[in-house]
Amino acid sequence: MTDRSATVAAGDGGRLVVDGRPVAFRPGDSVAVAMLREGLVPGRGGTICLAGDCGNCLAQVDGVAYVRTCQTAARAGLSVVGHPSEGLPDLPVVRATAATSSPLAREIEVARREVDVAIVGGGSAGLEAAETAERSGRTVLVLDAGAGDEVVAIYAGPMLVVRTRAGMLHVHAHEIVVATGAAEIHPVAPGSGLRGLVTARAAERLQAAGVSLGAAVAVGTPPEGVAATPASGRPVRFEGKEGRVRAVVTVDAASGAETTTPADTVVLGLGCAPRDLLARMAGEVPLSVVGAAAEEAPLPPPPTEGVVCPCMGTTVADLEAAWDKGFQELELLKRSSQACLGTCQGGACLSHVRSWIAARTGEVPAPFTARPASRQITLAEAAADAYVDAFRRTPLHDEHLALGARMDRFGNWWRPWHYGDPIAEYWAVREGVSLGDVSTLGKLVVSGPDVVEALERLYPCHVADIKPGRSRYALLLNERGHVMDDGMILRESETRFVLSFTSGGAANAEMWVRDWIETWGLRVHVLDRTMSLGAINVTGPLAGELLRRAGLADQPRFLGHVHADIAEVPSHVMRLSFTGEAAFELHHPVDRSVELWRALMDLGADLGIRPHGLQALFGLRLEKGHVIVGMDTELDTTPRRIGLDWAVRMEKPAFIGRAALERTAKLDDHRRWMGFTMDGVAPTEGSPIWADGEIVGNVTGSWTSPLLGKALVLGWQRRTPVRDRVEIDGREAAVSPTPFYDPEGHRARA
Repeated sequence: MTDRSATVAAGDGGRLVVDGRPVAFRPGDSVAVAMLREGLVPGRGGTICLAGDCGNCLAQVDGVAYVRTCQTAARAGLSVVGHPSEGLPDLPVVRATAATSSPLAREIEVARREVDVAIVGGGSAGLEAAETAERSGRTVLVLDAGAGDEVVAIYAGPMLVVRTRAGMLHVHAHEIVVATGAAEIHPVAPGSGLRGLVTARAAERLQAAGVSLGAAVAVGTPPEGVAATPASGRPVRFEGKEGRVRAVVTVDAASGAETTTPADTVVLGLGCAPRDLLARMAGEVPLSVVGAAAEEAPLPPPPTEGVVCPCMGTTVADLEAAWDKGFQELELLKRSSQACLGTCQGGACLSHVRSWIAARTGEVPAPFTARPASRQITLAEAAADAYVDAFRRTPLHDEHLALGARMDRFGNWWRPWHYGDPIAEYWAVREGVSLGDVSTLGKLVVSGPDVVEALERLYPCHVADIKPGRSRYALLLNERGHVMDDGMILRESETRFVLSFTSGGAANAEMWVRDWIETWGLRVHVLDRTMSLGAINVTGPLAGELLRRAGLADQPRFLGHVHADIAEVPSHVMRLSFTGEAAFELHHPVDRSVELWRALMDLGADLGIRPHGLQALFGLRLEKGHVIVGMDTELDTTPRRIGLDWAVRMEKPAFIGRAALERTAKLDDHRRWMGFTMDGVAPTEGSPIWADGEIVGNVTGSWTSPLLGKALVLGWQRRTPVRDRVEIDGREAAVSPTPFYDPEGHRARA
């Protein structure tokens, strides 16, 4: 494969650039063929099949690594960089600009088609299936990699993901026919990684493209129309010099005699294996496999020496080592030895691995389940036309927008900051009735015979004495006694509880609860209902009246909870309060959130009902001095530092964090979270707190109270010593006890 004289005679199609060197190509050439014509090797060496079945022609093309050059059409200006002989390719950093044409920077477009029958493969079997389907009047789409339509995945739907020259194509088909043919078997023997080995079909294509094979030797079934000296017997070794093949050694099956035949190119006709990767990938997706892809083919002889998986470098010795360790099932063997885990997912090595296992067990193992994608695609191609908002939306998101809400991100969710007038929203809570969307709260159902024991160990408060229908505020501590989260414990029966957590801490809290229950080996079931349940907070002096109109005549008292239909929507009604006023949380099926919200808004129209956003809620909670874990707390915040000692029962013999709290109780407390009041507008959250010319703390929450007529501040101060008066935002502020509003809590219990 060194003759370059035919290039000009056949007509020049242009130049591509390979490792900084211009390489001519002809019309219709793939990158691999153009390189081979110039005597270059498209990859790291090994058998070339030119059919996309192996990873031996991979290169970096226009900045994209692991591209099959045999299936990439040559075009003028294309940049090809060979992968290093060892290790990973050095990928460029590409920044998108108007002038950037690299596929790493350009937007990938997605087209969609719906057809009756999608046929993967444009060979004789595929075309026959297409003709049969068309005769029955069905719409047919034939997808063939040779024509630039490469199917990389089959998903439920069913849907086929296709990489095309124009972008990505998503095909929704009522029926799928896989007619992908058969892949030629590659040799496994010492020296099989040398350059100059080609399959029989590849040799035919190269000769047709005008690529000289030099002195070619054919092993196995010879290719048609290719001048090659036949070499009888099975290949056992390839000999070479400077990385190129110079001879092939074959062995006679009967006599065992070896024959060495010099060669510039070794053409290998070792048989075929069904190309069924896509069919195995489909799983339970119904499809039919036709042609050679559906045929049972004999396995090659079990390999005894050499590299089995060229992609991963797995040798026969590696298979033996994994087998001896007990990994004697195909799925386990491939993972432990890394065979079949490379870019071709076993396209070049699966038949050899199955043959090797069969020789040891006497049974041929079934092929493993393939995983999409069948080809390496870029992240841009995989995510084309898909947009994932890292922040979740509640089921009432569109309702908030319709009401004019300004949305903001808080605790991994999009939430309404206000609806245009946060002060009016505040007064609706203090004087009338208001709705708040609290669907973002974490919601766990825990049940089982050991549930009480588990919760007693998890929480620093007592749990066993909570009666069914009652609830208790609780902190969640880590082993250091630091506050991780807070929420409510609601008991529904002797063996069933509902736990709530903050919006931002819900996921971590769920993990924490599950991990400890598993560690302790307790019989407790955990069900996360955060996403399946919506929650609406009905709060204000008229909240009870609104719920009576909605059908809740017998309302739970403070910290009680009941199950009832609210406006005909089944709800778990929890009498809690974060606003300082009477409040009821209505937890309900998420698919009925909009229905319940609209019903409550209609029923409360003459009560002056209006929704409130986070801005008003934060002000309301600040007047009550309620802590927001993650906003007011720090990583080393203990219950004592935020004034929640009462939520910890040290008389309990054991709970997570108890030992740390007992030890640190003897130490001086150098910081304390406390309240401040000051004249004028509230300072910016995060502002430093000064005393005697030095910073002694910082503001975690602030609010200019419409009711109290002054600025209220929550923040941290050093306790060495505690200053009664400090400076915030250049103004004097006085330390004040919390709650600032209704310290006895009469209004929440009303």
